[in-house]
Amino acid sequence: MLWKFVIDRWDQIWFSSWQHFSLVIQCLVLAVVLALVIAALVYRSKPLSGLANGVSAVGLTIPSFALIGLLIAPLGFGVVPSVVVVTFFATLPILRNAVVGLAEVDPTVVESARGVGMSRFRTFATVELPLAWPIILTGIRISAQMVMGVAAVTAYGLGPGLGGFVFAGLSRLGGANSLQSVVVGVVGVVVLAFILDLLLLGLGRLTISRGIRVA
Repeated sequence: MLWKFVIDRWDQIWFSSWQHFSLVIQCLVLAVVLALVIAALVYRSKPLSGLANGVSAVGLTIPSFALIGLLIAPLGFGVVPSVVVVTFFATLPILRNAVVGLAEVDPTVVESARGVGMSRFRTFATVELPLAWPIILTGIRISAQMVMGVAAVTAYGLGPGLGGFVFAGLSRLGGANSLQSVVVGVVGVVVLAFILDLLLLGLGRLTISRGIRVA
């Protein structure tokens, strides 16, 4: 029964999977940019760093289902509230790790870079950020796994992705193909999460120097 359900709806499943994956990737990229900008502004200040970490911790306690429901009124249904919700939750773990990673860079290394005439921005971009990148990338991987599930919840607001299969099945639980619909949505999200994690592992191999990995 499940196999027949998948075969009969393969085009729809494939398109929804692509939408889901694309939503997560785009929001993840936006979240990385936002997190790095905020972290660059606050990591040198203990009060601001503590505030950023506190906001990250508190933000993660907000139910994603409730947040998407609240955003429907001002933003309507569809892609826009989905992007806002996924980006919001994606930013939090990355921000926490970025603040921690940048704060842990050896100050003497930074002083040496500044001593040879590097500007503040160049020091950040070529010294501090590469050294903090392994910790930041760990935050990105955590964020990616988390928001893959959050993206499914945004289907409540008619967002794109595999969540539509889950909500469609739950809405007619006990009816024809309801269980199959839920299983396809859930398994699809898990498979996409696994694929994305492998891609991020590969990104780490390409972007983290061997010396830093060994250290």
